[in-house]
Amino acid sequence: MEQAIGLNAAQMEFLQLLGRIKTEKELSELRKVVCDFYARKIDEEMDRLWAEGKWDNEKNEAVLKEHLRTPYKYAK
Repeated sequence: MEQAIGLNAAQMEFLQLLGRIKTEKELSELRKVVCDFYARKIDEEMDRLWAEGKWDNEKNEAVLKEHLRTPYKYAK
């Protein structure tokens, strides 16, 4: 039995937009618009954190030095 997937209004609207894409160029343009949208949101949030004193150069440096790679266990 298939399980229904519930989508919110924004997801449904986005799917309708995707249905109108006819070429790879249009898909590429839409992808860029969406990426630009989220990049702008990230910039706005970082500006807010700086203004509220919740982010500073010290935290920037800590993030740059942070080791985020996944440790792998190799078979012996």
